[in-house]
Amino acid sequence: MKNKRKVLKNKNILLGVTGGAAAYKAVDLVRRMKDEGASVVVIMTAASKNFITPLSLEIASGNRVYSGVFDDPMSHINLPRNADLMAIAPATANIIGKFANGIADDLLSTCLLSFKGKVVIAPSMNWRMYDNPIFQENLRRLTAHGVMQTGPDRGTLACGEEGIGRMADVSEIIETIKSAFSKKDFFKKRIILTAGPTREYLDPVRFLSNRSSGKMGYAIARACIRRGAEVILVSGPSCLKQPQGLKSFFRVETAQEMRDAMFKRLAETDIVIMAAAPADFSPEKKEKAKIEKSGKLSVNFKNTPDILSEIGQLKNKPILVGFAAETGRRLDRAKKKLIQKNADMIVFNNVTAVGSGFDVDTNEITIIRKNKELSLPLMTKDNAAEAILDAVSDTMKKQAKSGPIQRLRANHRRRR
Repeated sequence: MKNKRKVLKNKNILLGVTGGAAAYKAVDLVRRMKDEGASVVVIMTAASKNFITPLSLEIASGNRVYSGVFDDPMSHINLPRNADLMAIAPATANIIGKFANGIADDLLSTCLLSFKGKVVIAPSMNWRMYDNPIFQENLRRLTAHGVMQTGPDRGTLACGEEGIGRMADVSEIIETIKSAFSKKDFFKKRIILTAGPTREYLDPVRFLSNRSSGKMGYAIARACIRRGAEVILVSGPSCLKQPQGLKSFFRVETAQEMRDAMFKRLAETDIVIMAAAPADFSPEKKEKAKIEKSGKLSVNFKNTPDILSEIGQLKNKPILVGFAAETGRRLDRAKKKLIQKNADMIVFNNVTAVGSGFDVDTNEITIIRKNKELSLPLMTKDNAAEAILDAVSDTMKKQAKSGPIQRLRANHRRRR
């Protein structure tokens, strides 16, 4: 697959593994970071060896695993000096307490104190420990100094109790690490993003919909968050997990519900990205009871709200990005849509092309702007999301140059 962008490519990550029940997940975390192109060196605390062996992490990382502060002279200086980022997963209450109070009594804690770069922690402990006010004070102290926290989640803990304290999923930890390395060209920008299909009901049981899974929209949401945006995600029915770090999340079913959820929040929005596939038609009448199967069925339809067009006609519209999913290479239709909807950008894709249809992890897109067209090869939807945001960022810069005072006034009017 061409044009494969990896945020962690050639990054050196120093991973600390402490003595928590989730230590076994460190093997998967190391492999995932390596898959993303990173080089990983592991530091284990003495307690962590009760849960996982150094050999397992050495095999996974392909590098020597460090543990004793006196095993290798100056390792507490050399290891952090060569690292681009430090991650602690799992991060127990013990290591968080040490770090927050400047205690350095083993290799990991001394490395943390001597490291000058970005640090990501994934807390993992019993809910009682996590709720303890002293621990929470330690956590606040670290995050106030720029330490990035991911998790913990609620669920069944190692002791069998239910509560908060489960280490974040490996995918969430990877996402936070990617965010640490991502440019923040959307910092403080508010983005409304739509994803997934809609459902238009014939009766309480049956509905019209489409095959959209929401994967493209959710990938864009993750990329927006990584790049510093405040993201409001309005999602149609989807089985995907809600992205970490959203400002707001709204689940809707119908196109009308999607339209209403968006317009309530447009006043302070800088960018709208319509990655959803809302239905174009809905039945004129929704039956109150299940329609019986008997002979022929005739249904009259009406048009659903044209959300993209409505936003495009606003006097002080935000930057507007629409999508054109076509069956065949109908770029002409996408170009007409750009003009007719008064959008700033249309993302075209041929859903009949191999690897570019619904409910897959890849996409082949063409980004269409006024007097500019960029066709990209087949790539992951995460990479396609980054390419789309690069184009949006370019549009923002051009608008700022063409009329910064007018743009500022327009934004001010929308925020009043």
